[in-house]
Amino acid sequence: MNDCIFCKIIAGEIPSKKAYEDDTVLAFYDLSPQAPVHILVIPKAHITSAADITGDNSAVVAHIFEVIASLTKQLGLNDGFRVVTNIGDSAGQSVKHLHYHLLGGRDFTWPPG
Repeated sequence: MNDCIFCKIIAGEIPSKKAYEDDTVLAFYDLSPQAPVHILVIPKAHITSAADITGDNSAVVAHIFEVIASLTKQLGLNDGFRVVTNIGDSAGQSVKHLHYHLLGGRDFTWPPG
């Protein structure tokens, strides 16, 4: 996707502070953190949102959650953390590339607002 900011980050056209990278996943620190730890975890393949996960591309989601589990251990988020994905405009999805927000390092309330 030529106009996708996350695709540009994956391609190295836009710099990011990486937390993790492999052949299928990139994790990087959010520029506007909403918690002391705020990392975005994204597939390198462009998937628009969780609504577009299929049997053909769902393995990357399992891998993303393996990466999240590993990151939380490395970062010492032993007291808990939150993983959020937004789907569509009304849910606040500002970048149309599947991404998971890993948030930690503070207490959270429910509902989130």
